[in-house]
Amino acid sequence: MIEGLAQAEEAVAACAATAAWPLTEPDLIAALDATHRLEQRLAAVKLALVRELDGRGTAQTQGASSTPVWLRERLRLTVPAARRLVDLAAALDGGAPEIRQALADGAITLEQARVIGDTVATVHAAADAPAAAKAVDVLIGWAGQFDPTLLRRLGTRILDHVAPEVAEAATRAALEAEAQRCARGRHVTLSELPDGRLRLAGSLDIEAASLLRAAIGPLTAPSGPDDTRNPGQRRHDALADLCRLTLRGGQLPEHGGEPAQLVVTTSFDGLTQQLNAGTLDAGLTLTPETVRRLACDATILPAVLGSTGQVLDVGRQRRLITGPLRRALVLRDRGCAFPGCDRPPRWCDAHHIQHWANGGNTSLRNAVLLCAHHHRHIHRGDWVVQLAGDGHPEFIPPAWLDPDQLPRRNQYHRRT
Repeated sequence: MIEGLAQAEEAVAACAATAAWPLTEPDLIAALDATHRLEQRLAAVKLALVRELDGRGTAQTQGASSTPVWLRERLRLTVPAARRLVDLAAALDGGAPEIRQALADGAITLEQARVIGDTVATVHAAADAPAAAKAVDVLIGWAGQFDPTLLRRLGTRILDHVAPEVAEAATRAALEAEAQRCARGRHVTLSELPDGRLRLAGSLDIEAASLLRAAIGPLTAPSGPDDTRNPGQRRHDALADLCRLTLRGGQLPEHGGEPAQLVVTTSFDGLTQQLNAGTLDAGLTLTPETVRRLACDATILPAVLGSTGQVLDVGRQRRLITGPLRRALVLRDRGCAFPGCDRPPRWCDAHHIQHWANGGNTSLRNAVLLCAHHHRHIHRGDWVVQLAGDGHPEFIPPAWLDPDQLPRRNQYHRRT
């Protein structure tokens, strides 16, 4: 397989280096069709590899919490995209072989394969195996004419074609399955933009969408005749107001012994002289005006920083890694420090590098932020964590994973 893929890669690279402009229009169309078929064939191979890696538990062996998270790091995918890949690989592995073969033949696309797999599973639950097999043939035939969206819509009435005697009773089951599919696909993604803003994207299930509409609805109305904000800007401001109201309500659970809060770091002189910008614990930067506005309704805590940004003092030490010491960890680590992890500070535990039970003290030099999964992973003893000369944590992998045991760092969190 490795040799075949290498040959295919060479052939594709040669095609990519070839100019398309000399081709006639019929040749361009033929080349497009061939490229599309090849893309689907490669998708079938990719799904088979993902399924085998997931079945072997490779992700957990290499320190990731799940196969989607490992694929995110390995293939530079988003976690939702990686999760859909794993789910489809599992569905096709346990489903009809005709679907896998159609994808391998380039007869259907990856999204069509997902739709057909979902629909056939519904038919199998509502009718019987022969009806499901007939549904596969019908849907693969339809896939040659209809895109995935229309194919899914047609699939809701597939029982009328393959098992009319149970179609009416199964309509309810199909609707319930569709609702469950939507629930599985729910997600919200926060993507950091180069200028420090966040892009919010996602898919809410019906209940969450209703809650969001009810919560921000009263806050999205124009504030008066002079309000020049467009609807999108009003929804943005309403969401920010909703977060402020929630934080002030004091009903959110604590994180690491601290109440839910917004942490802004700036210099004392810059704050008093209205000069400096501020930095959030997630690494984002705020304007001086925003820092001053937030400081009007905030608790100010002192922190002394060294020339390279190490936190030298944040008040008196405590036995537990909470309060000022935890804030120092957040300022330094920005989130889970394990390589490849993007968990934010609020999801992290404070870990003693030298365990407390073994005489380790509670100090910044002996602490590191780790999410729950990587906290358990470190305690199993395969990885070694230490502070480098610049005061930031680095991790030494086990020899079986990296014979050279080169120290690794987390590159997802911004460093100062």
